[in-house]
Amino acid sequence: MSWVPPVELKLLAPDVWRPMEEAHHQRVSRYADPYLARRSAGKKHPVEDFLFTYYTQKPGQLRRWHPGAGYVLAGRAAAARTAWKHYRTLDDGELAFLGLPEGSTAVTFDRDAFLAERSEAVAFAGIIVRGTAARPAQFGCFGLHEWAMVYRQDKFDLRHEYLQLRLGSAGTDKVVEDNRIRCTHFDAFRFYTPDAVPLNEFAPSRDSQRHQEQPGCLHANMDLYKWAYKLLPALSSELVMECFELSWRIRAMDMQASPYDLTEWGYPAIPIETPQGKAAYVEHQRSFATEAAALRERLAVALDALSPTVPGVTA
Repeated sequence: MSWVPPVELKLLAPDVWRPMEEAHHQRVSRYADPYLARRSAGKKHPVEDFLFTYYTQKPGQLRRWHPGAGYVLAGRAAAARTAWKHYRTLDDGELAFLGLPEGSTAVTFDRDAFLAERSEAVAFAGIIVRGTAARPAQFGCFGLHEWAMVYRQDKFDLRHEYLQLRLGSAGTDKVVEDNRIRCTHFDAFRFYTPDAVPLNEFAPSRDSQRHQEQPGCLHANMDLYKWAYKLLPALSSELVMECFELSWRIRAMDMQASPYDLTEWGYPAIPIETPQGKAAYVEHQRSFATEAAALRERLAVALDALSPTVPGVTA
């Protein structure tokens, strides 16, 4: 019986994977290059800097292209990856199985090393991803989390001090007081001003996150990018970038619905203080939730394939 590797491996020749790598570099550059230019010039952008400043994945890390688990990169250009974390070179048996000559340069994702270090992260990502998908979506928050972050802000440290409030401080506070504040996402709730905290109908915490994340939430859907990049290089960079680009578009809409005046930045307001604005917000929110559901399922499948021991989760 011929030898078979424990994990199915798919060979990518240099003339296949190098163009994929270059396409990824160009895709990332469209977003990262303007950010890096602004950073060098000491400038800020309230919408388009966010994914590089709030999340921990830096442009250089995002630029690295990964094919994902189960793929083999052959050729001399792959040799540099032997120094990359969670990559390994193929042994002679694997080379022979793939029809490569002994001594060939070929690298692949090191599943065993990755799980030895990241098994808890894989398990937690599975809990969040599967748990969120299992819950009903809620569409009644109207983006008021951003308003709660500046509620009575004159008493506290100013948030985004270089931006103006569309309705002024008093008008912004009145919107918060006249509406139900129903945020379920801890990483939005934790930025509320102290006076806004008791106005929220929920009390999300890091401990309750696995039970409260729901698929209508803009921030939960933005965070698909976070769960994806935290699993690199087990996941493909293509999937990570699809999550990134969804998060980018959600951030833009989230800030359009915020209390800030962003017209000079090219982002017209979605006035959620009006019935028309609320309706527009929900329409966008539902569309994003549909896109996110497909990506969330792809992440869940990738997690299941990576580690069959990741526990299933119910709502």
